[in-house]
Amino acid sequence: MKTIAIDFETANEQRASACSVGLAWIENGRVVRVEERLIRPKSMRFSSFNIAIHGIRPEHVEDAGEFPEVMDEFADDFRNATMIAHNAAFDFSVWRACLDQYRQGYPELRYLCSVKMAQKVWPDLGSHKLNVLAAHLGLSFAHHNAAEDAAVCAEAALSIARSLKVDSVQDVPARIGMKAGRLFAGGYEACTCRRF
Repeated sequence: MKTIAIDFETANEQRASACSVGLAWIENGRVVRVEERLIRPKSMRFSSFNIAIHGIRPEHVEDAGEFPEVMDEFADDFRNATMIAHNAAFDFSVWRACLDQYRQGYPELRYLCSVKMAQKVWPDLGSHKLNVLAAHLGLSFAHHNAAEDAAVCAEAALSIARSLKVDSVQDVPARIGMKAGRLFAGGYEACTCRRF
């Protein structure tokens, strides 16, 4: 079973404005590959607020592919994979909005939210933002770089699996009362966590 962490950065407040995607592949309990691709948003409207967060400007993406072209490179990786995102509700709404904008179908996959996982496993942290988790795990990274965010999300998920003493990240949901989210041809189901 494939497990891949994903992170999107957007050009503006619109979910369909992805300008960068980061991916981190997990195999045998470790991160084995990290990739980032810039994406040319359809509208090319960048807000100063978003630029201040991630530093990506229109000139950085003018030669990049648009969303379908960039994501098609990884289509085989995504098929039947378990994806993880830190605040999955955001990243998967970006993915869906971009696919909707280009009238493309959704890939078949399941996904987990590392924020919800961290809240269950480390309830005393106070905050479960990615930079707080990174500090908790002793990881340094460039926050809001999609590749680095995806890699830290993957490392946090692996740490959560180890702290629960389960074999893989895919075993975490059963231990914490999480129902994986799904993307599928007809739509999506959100990732949810039971309250104890």
